[in-house]
Amino acid sequence: MTLAEANVGEEYIVKEIDADDEELIDFLFSLGCYSGEPITVISKGRSNCVVSIKEGRYNIDRDLAEAIIV
Repeated sequence: MTLAEANVGEEYIVKEIDADDEELIDFLFSLGCYSGEPITVISKGRSNCVVSIKEGRYNIDRDLAEAIIV
């Protein structure tokens, strides 16, 4: 399941990042989003979602959320 399909308020574990763009993978890694890390969807909008990774909250777009496999 992708993060875009995840339920709001539930904690998930990142299984993998499904992206060909190395820059995107490096960006997610810099946020602390990598395999084995917990991630929680705080809220969802039409084209974005707010996630909690470690102690930070980030607003990511739908394409990015679909690249995160939980």
